[in-house]
Amino acid sequence: MGIPSPTGLTMSTRRASPPYTERALKPFGVEDVRILLLENINQTAVDILRNAGYQVEHHTKALSEDLLIEKIQHAHVIGIRSKTRLTANILKHAHSLLAIGCFCIGTNQVDLEYAAERGISVFNSPFSNSRSVAEMTIGNIITLARQIGDRNKEMHTGGWFKVSANCYEIRGKTLGIVGYGHIGSQLSVMAESLGMVVRFFDVLQLMPLGTSKPTDSLEELLRVSDFVTLHVPETPETKNMVGEREIGLMKPGSYLLNASRGTVVDIPALAAALRSKHLAGSAIDVYPSEPFGNGQFFESELIGCPNTILTPHIGGSTEEAQSMIGIEVANAMIRFINVGTTLNAVNFPQVDLRAISAAKASVLRLVNVHRNVPGVLRQINNILGPFNVEKQVCDNKDTISYFMADITIGGVEDIQTLYDRISSINENILTRVLY
Repeated sequence: MGIPSPTGLTMSTRRASPPYTERALKPFGVEDVRILLLENINQTAVDILRNAGYQVEHHTKALSEDLLIEKIQHAHVIGIRSKTRLTANILKHAHSLLAIGCFCIGTNQVDLEYAAERGISVFNSPFSNSRSVAEMTIGNIITLARQIGDRNKEMHTGGWFKVSANCYEIRGKTLGIVGYGHIGSQLSVMAESLGMVVRFFDVLQLMPLGTSKPTDSLEELLRVSDFVTLHVPETPETKNMVGEREIGLMKPGSYLLNASRGTVVDIPALAAALRSKHLAGSAIDVYPSEPFGNGQFFESELIGCPNTILTPHIGGSTEEAQSMIGIEVANAMIRFINVGTTLNAVNFPQVDLRAISAAKASVLRLVNVHRNVPGVLRQINNILGPFNVEKQVCDNKDTISYFMADITIGGVEDIQTLYDRISSINENILTRVLY
């Protein structure tokens, strides 16, 4: 896949969350990297990781906590989806773990802060399913406008009610998009191609696509839109972003769609507006509380509401999206393992260096994770003083600093010296040497 694969790879680790986990400094080839994949991660990812030379153990389901603790002790990388919870209690047993791949959008199932403190980088794929979500939203808009959901339920119970009252074309209607990111902007283009007028609101100043126009406030967007669709992240600011007050500002007979996060909409307020006919319909794909597994477990005040489409968080669940997620996360983890780059990590600073040329056999790459406090970089550079540093970079994220440097060395003794001295810094969390 075009990812550099060094001829020799040393992954030497000393973790600073006492007690230290020590491993002898020794050549460590890609064939020694152990990958644990759970929850039937797409075969595309499995193939990419195996083709990179790693040992891949692939499970179709999530594991029990006891079995997960047993398995994670020996893994260098674990790949999960949304069902597996990687808590501090589980991660404290992950003595060899370097990276976590979340083969999905969210990372709420991982204790990101604890992982960072242990030097474990977490990757996800926030945008690979953008097209899938946008397409489903368009489909739901048309379905709501024609009341197809209710007609479908009636037909399945033997009813035949051919009506046109309160059924509309979407051409000429105003679509209000809250959140004009990857999904919202794609949806904007698709809606315009169907003849809709597009308005959007975002907290960032973003370039409109086509003839779409921003509104100055959420309130303005709610007042002018026939359809309002939400595509925002889960943050303290977006919790209950659309509640009784906001729904009251929407046009009588308008529609609300949410395929972002379940905490964004006040569900009781939405159910009341649907039953009172203030809203003509709604399509909801995400919920404040969602069942852990498949089965007859779903409960919501929205059940039975008129012209209401309820789907089980499947906005991004297409074969194409899962394949793209597999490609993106697998390649990010390969780059991290092989050359140390943290691009697309969610809990680490974004750090990258071009790969070491194969012709430079005497050059090694030092990777260090340490606590972000004054003076550590000075200590590292003092240790590197006797050596020729070809290039280096350091960046911080919250309490974590990530350092990379390519160094010309004379022999194995130099590698051991560098490793021992860098690892002995009090603020050290993780030290790796790649060559």
